[in-house]
Amino acid sequence: MAYDDSLADRVRDGLARERDIVEKKLFGGLGFLLNGNLLVCVWKDALIVRLGPEQAEDALQELHVRPFDVTGRPMKGWVMVESDGVEDDDSLAVWIGRAIRFVQSLPGK
Repeated sequence: MAYDDSLADRVRDGLARERDIVEKKLFGGLGFLLNGNLLVCVWKDALIVRLGPEQAEDALQELHVRPFDVTGRPMKGWVMVESDGVEDDDSLAVWIGRAIRFVQSLPGK
């Protein structure tokens, strides 16, 4: 399983009202970019979320959240939210919203 198609569809639905969203296959999953910056990625059955270093550190204290580390070196500013952490649309929307707030602060590419 490269990525969970159902979760990818839910992310698409959650981003339907956003402008300048592009989908791209990467990390063996499906990434969603906002203004050219990676926002979230569906990888296996988890959601990879870009939050920035401080917010990511805080998020690691939450249930179902762990560092984004698929290579042995965790990526700063990113977290992986396990499937239980995004099992309903409300919790998925919260994670997407957090990522949008951070990525909107970045210059577009």
